Amino acid sequence: MEESMIEYPGRTSEMPERPQDEMRNYVGRDLLQGQKALITGGDSGIGRAVAVAFAKEGADVAIGYLSEHDDAARTVELIEKEGRQAYRYASDLSQADACRKLVADAAKDLGGITLLVNNAAYQAPVQQFEEITDEQWRHTFALNIDSFFYVTKAALQHIPKGGAIINTSSINGLRGNKQLIDYSATKGAILALTYSLAQSLMDRGIRVNCVAPGPVWTPLIPATFPKDAVESFGEQAPYERAAQPDEIAPSFVFFAANQMSSYYSGEVLAPIGGETLPG
Repeated sequence: MEESMIEYPGRTSEMPERPQDEMRNYVGRDLLQGQKALITGGDSGIGRAVAVAFAKEGADVAIGYLSEHDDAARTVELIEKEGRQAYRYASDLSQADACRKLVADAAKDLGGITLLVNNAAYQAPVQQFEEITDEQWRHTFALNIDSFFYVTKAALQHIPKGGAIINTSSINGLRGNKQLIDYSATKGAILALTYSLAQSLMDRGIRVNCVAPGPVWTPLIPATFPKDAVESFGEQAPYERAAQPDEIAPSFVFFAANQMSSYYSGEVLAPIGGETLPG
């Protein structure tokens, strides 16, 4: 790994510029009062912003994360500051048993699960397709799409009618990325999974939707891109900058709140900084 890159999975404290991911200016309206949310990849970045936003809307929140203990502790602190219950679990979600254990532990501690956010992700850029090793390909799929399957399947034992599942995809799942080929393939799979699950769970009254952001400034970026790419990250968007996680989290609140999105299932919100996609 290049010296200019921080060690994966990336920690907020090591970023050259701290992201805005604590929803400091967000004012909740009790849209999620009494809800119990499980968020994977909830320690920092988009996951942290969503966790805090959910707490500000009245939900108790459990987060899964890999090994970023300081970031996870900070997220728990922010949730508890809103007077909500918070739990954190270090889990390698590339492993099926860890996915099932995360759900079981969260359901026990929260007293159920009504909202699920599948957000954990891994990426490793390459210059040529042939650089992707068998191990990288399998790990990317294991975390980015297999974990969505295992976590969701386990969580469906707990999610009641009126509950919601929200999956995190990416602009790269909508139009591909020549340096993130395996990552883009998984993000495209998440879109298809969302569409299919929405149809499958319609009769059970569980809504399934997806958020597919453009470039977002999170610890994953300096942990996986070289310094020159980090410095210009997001400038390709029409907005000429990357989004802050705080700008993405309200899309998750929208899909989580029945008051806002009761007629939405199988939909994709794409906050992509002004880019217009054909099709």
